[in-house]
Amino acid sequence: MKQLLLFFFLCSTLHVASQVRELRRMDSGRSQSNTNQNVENTQSVEETKERPPIDQYKIITSKNDTIIADTNLTIQKAYKYNYLRKDDFELLPFHNIGQTYNSLGYTFDEVNLRPQFGAQARRFYYLEAEDINHFYVPTPYTDLYFKTTFEQGQNLDASFTSNFTKRFNFYIAYKGLRSLGKYLHSSTSNGHFRVGVAYSTKNDRYHLKTHFTSQDFTIEENGGLTPTAKQQFINGDPEFENRPSLDVQFQDAENKFVGRRFLVDQFYKLRKGNDSTQNGQIKLKHQLLFKDKTFRYEQTEASDLFGIPLETQNLNTEVEFQDVTNTLGVSYQINPLGIFEFNASHSDYNYGYNSVFVGDQGIVPNRLQGEILAVGGSYFGKIGQFKLQGDIQYNYSGDFEGNYIKTQADYQFSKDLKATARLNINSHAPNYNKLLNQSDYQNYNWFNDFDNVKTQYLQAELASKKFGNLDASITQIQDYAYFGFIDNPNPEPLADSLVRPFQSDSEVRYLKLKFEKTLKYGKFSLANTIMYQNVLDGKDVFRVPDLVTRQTLFYTDRWFKKALFLQTGFNFKFFTGYNANAYDPILAEFVVQDFEELDNFYTVDFFFNIKVRQARIYFKYENLTTLFETNTSFSAPNYPYRDAVIRFGLVWNFFL
Repeated sequence: MKQLLLFFFLCSTLHVASQVRELRRMDSGRSQSNTNQNVENTQSVEETKERPPIDQYKIITSKNDTIIADTNLTIQKAYKYNYLRKDDFELLPFHNIGQTYNSLGYTFDEVNLRPQFGAQARRFYYLEAEDINHFYVPTPYTDLYFKTTFEQGQNLDASFTSNFTKRFNFYIAYKGLRSLGKYLHSSTSNGHFRVGVAYSTKNDRYHLKTHFTSQDFTIEENGGLTPTAKQQFINGDPEFENRPSLDVQFQDAENKFVGRRFLVDQFYKLRKGNDSTQNGQIKLKHQLLFKDKTFRYEQTEASDLFGIPLETQNLNTEVEFQDVTNTLGVSYQINPLGIFEFNASHSDYNYGYNSVFVGDQGIVPNRLQGEILAVGGSYFGKIGQFKLQGDIQYNYSGDFEGNYIKTQADYQFSKDLKATARLNINSHAPNYNKLLNQSDYQNYNWFNDFDNVKTQYLQAELASKKFGNLDASITQIQDYAYFGFIDNPNPEPLADSLVRPFQSDSEVRYLKLKFEKTLKYGKFSLANTIMYQNVLDGKDVFRVPDLVTRQTLFYTDRWFKKALFLQTGFNFKFFTGYNANAYDPILAEFVVQDFEELDNFYTVDFFFNIKVRQARIYFKYENLTTLFETNTSFSAPNYPYRDAVIRFGLVWNFFL
């Protein structure tokens, strides 16, 4: 709360200061990220000699791509106006903000050498190192995001950055969420603190990027609706339109995820290169990455829903994870071939619990701990219209075997048409919580010796403003690891099946086709996104809907002598029925299930968005269909989808 008050004060001060200065006409902030949407061109602000052009306000991604600060109001901006601040087309949100999302589609473009922490239901809003940007701004720059939530809460994301000199940039940000939710015991309280620095010396030999993040997610868990309440919800009984009247499985549990990360990424030019093309440049690189994560599940009284408890009251299980990785590399630029890099990394990992568990099935150790030495290299080059990238890594020693090859090729056919192809081959151990887990519930204790998950991912993409964007991928997975259900050997009324990790003997093959195109007629536009999916093999362990579509019909115009830009319309989303994964609150994981199918699902939203100067104001009436018919939709088995609700907020950029 102190951080929130600090940011409100900071942003308010910056806003007042910005009004003292005379505003100049600003470019619409053409983003370098490709978009085929209707973009308004803001030219309603007076020019002054004080403020630099907006194209000098630069966002530097973790991959060193440069994006110009963008104050436009587009339909893609509307899609990203949510807690994630990303387009959530392939996600199905739970009823409360910050709970989690079920997946409507998957992308396997990430590669790993080691197991990941687990609690994957929290991964959607956890900010990874790749999500942290740095900046170059000629004057202080602030981005303020605000949006209402569900009952007694708000969502704020505020960031401030400034270049104290041309070579020193400072960045600080905080995203906070508090939402009570519509159902009993379903509140969320999340926080994301980020601070970072980018620095380079005057002679341009030494460069440093560093950041620190602290993130915490506290989620009240209720186990979903009881069987009786579920039927009352489906029937649409009027007395249960007040959602707290519906009974839930329990009201005394919560899980908490805490993650902290510190990253230092630096390099020194041993040789600057012979000319402006930097031919012959040699860099000595170093990266330090420290990660600390904790996941805790607490419950006052044990529930029969999860099988036999080892403790009947005050259940409390906590798992910790620390990982320190140092990477040292040398890169050499040879024109016209490109940049070659060789590197080696050392990782020290520690995952586990405080004590060993001894049960009927044997001993479950309390810790997975060790060191890993990895070696590899990368390549980046541009030959004609081709841009080529490659990265290869291999675990040379340690308890976990792992390797990957990651390649990408881009070709610019014309100014309007670009093609991209990617091939990833990856082998790594399953996530830690599939290998080792302890709990106060008997069934949730296991220690597994699973084989590596082996993934081959091939993707091709065509991007054109004229013809649209087409994305096609085929993924093949051997030894796929997942959570599933087993029959309860000691059946209880609420627990005829229990959750366990599995590794599939059969291969998973997954085809995904996605097409995006916006059609325009005068001031009207129709934005279309269509995704077709087919699980060619492995349908018993890998579930997705065959078809997911989103159509947005909207109108744009300028009002009040072009001082205001308007965007309003309807958004329709639909997906075919499928056996969506169930949610497990003890693990914060999704579980493959066969007992319930989400029927053909659709929602209709109305939105009214405006832009005045650098402020974008959003108004949305979500899930209008439930005003005219009973809401019978679910995000996961026993977890209802959202009712109709009005939400609003803004995104405001301040340039001082």
